[in-house]
Amino acid sequence: MSPMPTQGATRADVWVWSVRFYKTRSLATAACRAGHVRVNGDRAKPAQLVRVGDEVRVTTDREHIVEVRGILTKRVGAAIAQAAYLDRTPPRPPRVEEPAAVARERGAGRPTKRDRREIERWRGRR
Repeated sequence: MSPMPTQGATRADVWVWSVRFYKTRSLATAACRAGHVRVNGDRAKPAQLVRVGDEVRVTTDREHIVEVRGILTKRVGAAIAQAAYLDRTPPRPPRVEEPAAVARERGAGRPTKRDRREIERWRGRR
């Protein structure tokens, strides 16, 4: 296997950087080394070749599952980058609306500084 990418293939770290999953190439390389990039189910080393038709799983803020549709070796605009892969990531579950925080009734809980001063006056300490 030659160290240079062959026609129709490129390094895993270069591809995930060029399609804008990571902001810098060094972040993409570090993600590959940390196991956050998988190609066809296996952990991808930074120099592993990615070809058209491969399934790539990238973990950033969540896991993205994409199928490689085109090989890019340079970072390109978002529209071109999105055309280079088919996104198979399942949609996020709908957001559950949480009820507003329960307002505490006045006087419930710890006394305020003002309340403590009044208590001290009643006890005759001031």
